[in-house]
Amino acid sequence: MIKYFDLKRINASFGEDLKTALNRAANSGWYIRGNEVEQFENEFAAYVGTNYCIGVGNGLDALTAVLMAWKQLYSWNNGDEVILPDNTFIATALAVTRAGLTPVLCEPHREIPTIDETQIERHITPLTRVIIPVHLYGLMCNMDAINKIAKKHHLKVLEDACQAHGAIYSSNAQLQLSTLFGRRAGNYSDAAAFSFYPAKNLGCMGDGGAVTTNDAELAERVRAITNYGQTEKYQHDYDGFNSRLDELQAAVLSVKLHRLDKDNTRRIEIAHYYSTHICHPAVELLPDITDNSHVYHIYAIKCKNRNYLQQLLLEHGIQTQVHYPISIHRQKAYSQYANLHLPISDHWADDELSLPLSPLMTDEEVQTVVNTINQNIF
Repeated sequence: MIKYFDLKRINASFGEDLKTALNRAANSGWYIRGNEVEQFENEFAAYVGTNYCIGVGNGLDALTAVLMAWKQLYSWNNGDEVILPDNTFIATALAVTRAGLTPVLCEPHREIPTIDETQIERHITPLTRVIIPVHLYGLMCNMDAINKIAKKHHLKVLEDACQAHGAIYSSNAQLQLSTLFGRRAGNYSDAAAFSFYPAKNLGCMGDGGAVTTNDAELAERVRAITNYGQTEKYQHDYDGFNSRLDELQAAVLSVKLHRLDKDNTRRIEIAHYYSTHICHPAVELLPDITDNSHVYHIYAIKCKNRNYLQQLLLEHGIQTQVHYPISIHRQKAYSQYANLHLPISDHWADDELSLPLSPLMTDEEVQTVVNTINQNIF
């Protein structure tokens, strides 16, 4: 069986380094907001290129904390609006509603899964406060265009970078392999949210997340909000909640961070092979992007016979997944949006299939996936 993503194999590949880090954290006697968290926050801020990183419990909490902080700092009202793509994991929308704000759903591009920046301005109203571009599947949005729109309309930009650890974006479409020429996801906006869910490009061994920003006031407020609204022990100045990255997960992330760029390079190599060797007429491929602007958390294809193809591949010993089969506007939790006409988002939901992709996949495994697709009728 070629697994979609063999997490046990991934963790085992870090060997004694991971065991040493876990033992160190476990034996320290300090498990919340200690040295391991501080070390990882400093390392990840330096990696992303921001002044601040605040570890939190998960990606949803990271998004929520930023929106709550801005709402408090700028005295936004309940119901103020946040523009986000309709084709994303539901956490992006949940964060908006948790913060007492209103999601405004925008179509993605048809050829690539990111928010269609040309459609954003039509959704802006006097109540709009934030744009959330989601770097879906590890592909960075057009941040130049989005930031230009935000500046024109005096809006905040919150990157949902939960799938884009290590992705790099450069201005004027000059996408480079080095941060000398571009900035990483998480450093191209007012703030960004990351998830360290175990299967992410940078994943821990449980739940984890982080906020990155260059705004000192925002960083201080997010840190307080995610610690019960405390500014010092037992002094609660803000409406907050409990969401803190723990020491064990931070220790794991510090080990894995050192290999992230190497693993992303291997993901890009595999994706390039898929893109240049899959040639079935029933399969629609994304553009072949071989630089670090797309770090391929997910390698997505589209197929009208998606469900049949998924079953066919499984019968040949190849696991796949679907991301995401129900658009936000069609979720029961957001039934108030059911009458929206978002056909491109529905197209992604109906046709998308995620192929196996792991930095530890062998060339033979990758070739097997390609050959199985090319040599079968569906």
